[in-house]
Amino acid sequence: MLLAAAVISLAYTGGWEYSVRRYLDGFSDAIVPNFLPAEEKVTAILNWMRVEPSRGIAADPDALAHRDPQMTLNYQQLLNVCGTATNAFLNLARSSDLQVRRLLLLSPDRNTKHVVAEVLMSDRWVIVDPTYRVIMHDAKGHYLTRKELQNPAVFAEAAAAIPNYPHEYTYEHFAHVRVARLPLDGLHLRKVLDTVYPGWDESVDWSLLLERESFFYLVISAIAAMFFLLMRAMLAWYADSRLRIPRFHLREHAVRAGTAFFSTPEIKQ
Repeated sequence: MLLAAAVISLAYTGGWEYSVRRYLDGFSDAIVPNFLPAEEKVTAILNWMRVEPSRGIAADPDALAHRDPQMTLNYQQLLNVCGTATNAFLNLARSSDLQVRRLLLLSPDRNTKHVVAEVLMSDRWVIVDPTYRVIMHDAKGHYLTRKELQNPAVFAEAAAAIPNYPHEYTYEHFAHVRVARLPLDGLHLRKVLDTVYPGWDESVDWSLLLERESFFYLVISAIAAMFFLLMRAMLAWYADSRLRIPRFHLREHAVRAGTAFFSTPEIKQ
């Protein structure tokens, strides 16, 4: 029963994720031509976020699903908050065939103070701030990476070019995944992962799993289906090999029933 429930959930979430991707593909095609280079695609998305007038205004923005692309792309309040604005940008950028990932800027006590995006352009992970609709650059127009923005002078130069940009949004402390949000300080999971697999948070696009609700539940359903399938196989082997308990083989009975139903019966004289 658990396996059947997991398979049904997998089918449902697979359809949900497919519909979300179809929606995002159509949305991105309407504002970003596919033939543009990466820099112009990013600019097109930021321009749409800056000037598009036809957006909904929710009476209670907190009641909206912050990890649903259809919400983050269509409500004005969500496009003005760093987390959901970055999610909206990442979804559109990914649907426009850009390589992107989320970057959390942290305070010294490991609390998130701002959320930005990194976009792979000319083999460099360039910082894009969807909240302020800008690609971070210096006075010469050179696009900046996270490492370059860790230089206080470079960051001050980039921030000065953006009106009302908070100067506390620095890059000394950052993360792609906040495992500290797990109970008991994440059981110090980050230290363990950094020791066992250095660079684990950059080697996988964790932002897709964390920012899109449909994809998250699809992955959970797939894991559950594989787990229960493996458990069923183990229990079947144990029942056959150790306990010697005869089992009801549904597949064999279904084949026999189908054969009896569709074959022509023999009439004996």
